[in-house]
This record gives sequence, C-alpha cells and structure tokens, in this order.
Amino acid sequence: MTQPETRCGFVAVLGAPNAGKSTLVNLLVGAKVSIVSPKVQTTRSRVRGIVMIGTSQIILVDVPGIFKPKRRLDRAMVATAWTESNDADVRLLLIDAQKGVDDNTAMIIDNLQKNNQKTVLVLNKIDLLEKEKLLPLIQQLKDIPIFTQTFLISAKTGENVKELSDYLAAHMPVGPYMFPEDHLSDLPNRLFAAEVTREKLYMHLQQELPYSLTVETTNWTQTAKGDIKIDQTIYVEREGQKAIIIGKNGSMLKKIGAAARYELTQLLGQKVHLFLFVKVRENWVNDPARYQEWGLDFNA
Repeated sequence: MTQPETRCGFVAVLGAPNAGKSTLVNLLVGAKVSIVSPKVQTTRSRVRGIVMIGTSQIILVDVPGIFKPKRRLDRAMVATAWTESNDADVRLLLIDAQKGVDDNTAMIIDNLQKNNQKTVLVLNKIDLLEKEKLLPLIQQLKDIPIFTQTFLISAKTGENVKELSDYLAAHMPVGPYMFPEDHLSDLPNRLFAAEVTREKLYMHLQQELPYSLTVETTNWTQTAKGDIKIDQTIYVEREGQKAIIIGKNGSMLKKIGAAARYELTQLLGQKVHLFLFVKVRENWVNDPARYQEWGLDFNA
C-alpha cells in the first residue's frame, strides 16, 4: 500500500509589535506555546509551534516583533526575526488592520521588497473594524508585488483562519516530518515556564517595568507524589524595581505567583508548586548567557 505524501516546512510569522502574531500561532497550534500580553515586544525569542493538517506538518515560527531597535536586546530580537524570515519556506506578514501601515510595518514591507521575498499578507483584527474601513487598506497594499496572497482574519475569534491554515498546509514542501506528530512546540519546559511567569509580570506591572526584567527557571523537580516543584528567579536592574514586584507585604509577588502557578498547572496537567525569588542584577540585559538561552545573537 502506497504511503500518503507528506509535507513539512517552516512558516515565519512576521509583523510589527502587537500585530497579533503570538495569538495567531497559539490558535493554529490549538494550545498555548507563545505568551501574549497587550504590551508590545512581549515575544523575545523565537518560538516554534507545530501544526498537523492532514499529511502536512507546519512549523510556525513566532518571532519578535520588528521595530527600530534602540538597545542590544532590541537589535538581537529584530536580527532573529529577519534570520527566520530568510530561512522560511513561507513567510506571513501580519498587519493590525486597525493600525494599518504604520512606520514599523512600512519598514518591514520595504525590507521584504528589497530582498524580493514573496510573502503572504494577513490583515488581522478585522473583527474590530467595519468592513468599509478595510477597503482603503486593501487598496493601499494590493499592488505591492511581493504579496502573493491576502487573507483577512481575526486571530482572536478565528474568523477565516481555517482558510489560512489550509493554504499553508498546501504550500509546504514535500518531505518528511521534522518533529513527532504529537509535539506542539520545540520550547523546553523550563524556558516555557519562565515565559509564563514573565507573561503574568507583564499583565500585572506598570508600563515600563516589564522591559527591565527577565525570568529564569533555576530548578525543576518531580516530587514523589508526581507534582512539579519549580523555582524561578526574577531579575531586575534596580532595587526600586524589586520593591515594586514584591509589593506591600509581598502582595504583588503572591498575586503573580498564584496566576503563573494556576496556568502552569493547567498547561502541564500536573500540580505545580511554584516558588518565586526576586534579585537585582544590574546588567542582566548584557549577559551573553541570557541571549544564548533565548536563541538570540548577542552580537547582532
């Protein structure tokens, strides 16, 4: 009996910060593999989500949002996004339809055109926009030659996302699968757990502080009862930031810990005991080991 032809390939999901890339990747995978928050630049490292559609394996690469970098970490994040774009079999450019073509998106389109990189255009968040207001944006983009196909979707509601996923499945190169069929992501558990806690920090803290912190999983132990004990350290740059995270009588840290513990228990399917510690490390953003853990180029 002839085996069905399998397909497998990489899809780079590009876009300006907060275009909805991680929300789309999580929806297509059918599980949370990338953290999400309303704040920009939430995704720091490359995250691969794995989708099986028929005999096609789609490896979605959720990359950091592309913007004009100011710091070393910014430069490393943007460099990673472009590297993944260059290596992908298919690239998507996700645009927030409400914002339209802002400066960051215009910069991305210019770069894609300079390198003649054929791209699937995806206008996201159409549920938040009246249809007649979409027409000028479609008109603005329709004659750009790098765009091979256009999809109007809502990653939040799922509108038209099946059409996009079917298109991707059909356009993967013929070849063997690169991951077991039951895998959802290539992100190690320790790093994923740290990302979940960082998401909760983003959700609970004031505007600027999240960009001055990072989370490291320092211990992951399976107990005799089958529970998971996780120790994590939250690194900040200054003592004042440490005080904000801990909060009065430890109230903020307890709130963040409870939210992260609950979500990790749901995602891992096992009871999680989470212990958070906060330390000041003034120059963590220039620590090469941190970049290596995230899969970023320290010298970008």
